This record gives sequence, C-alpha cells and structure tokens, in this order.
Amino acid sequence: MIKILFVCLGNICRSPMAEFIFKDIVKTKNLEKNFLVDSAATSDYNEKNMNSIYSEAKAVLDKNNIPFFDRVARQMKKSDYDKYDYILTMEDENIKNIMKIIGVDDKNKVFKLLDFTEKPRDIIDPWYYGDFDATYNDIKYGCEKLLEYILNEYVN
Repeated sequence: MIKILFVCLGNICRSPMAEFIFKDIVKTKNLEKNFLVDSAATSDYNEKNMNSIYSEAKAVLDKNNIPFFDRVARQMKKSDYDKYDYILTMEDENIKNIMKIIGVDDKNKVFKLLDFTEKPRDIIDPWYYGDFDATYNDIKYGCEKLLEYILNEYVN
C-alpha cells in the first residue's frame, strides 16, 4: 500500500482538496485499495479551533463532482513522516514548516505536488487569493501527474 499525505498551511483548503481529488482519481481507476491518503496542516490553528474544510473548498469539490466528507483540520505530527511514503506540499513555505516538524527529510519523501509536472511551482493559497477554481485545476493536474509518476515507479 502506498501512503500519501497532502499538507498545506491550515488543512482547510488545498490539502483536503488534494486528498479528495486524489482519492477520486484512484477510485475511478479501481486503484483505491492500493492507497492510503490523508491530509494535514503545518500549523495547529485550525485544529485547535476545530475548523473543518472551508466552505468555498467544499463548493469547488461539489461543482467538480468530487466526493468528500467533512472533518476537523489536523496538524502534521513528526510520526507522520514514518507513516507516509510521500508527503506532498503546496508551496515552498509548507516545506520549511514541515522541516520544523520532522527535522530532516533523510528518506526524500517531501515534495511539492507540482514537482511531478512539467512546470514545478507553488499552488496559490485560495484562502488569501480567492481563486478556488485555479487552485482546484492545479491540484487536479498535480494529482494526475503524481499518480502517473507513482505507477511508473512501481510498474517499472
């Protein structure tokens, strides 16, 4: 089983969107039994305040027919590093914050989601910029390319 953790700042927009988009992609390909997928935050703010997925993130998932369930945000723990094979972030700042949690990425597990595409870059935080559709499109594309990479790694 391949274990994937998507991580962003607050675990209310980008990382839960990535979690549910990736789950939907592997389900449509009949691969869901091969993956454990979750999401987390680098900060503890939303977990402490019991915040769930942001309403506009839910709306863009609904609009694109991506099934999801609501749950409370959670902060990444150091133990997550050992549990997951891939830890996918949305931006460079997330990587810096993950390193504060885990110390060092000695097993080369931490990547930006768009590192698996032809144009590696950050995925903008729609909480601040408001463009949930653009964020959805970047995440979906990144998830598709991530799955393609993983399948090539495990098949070849």
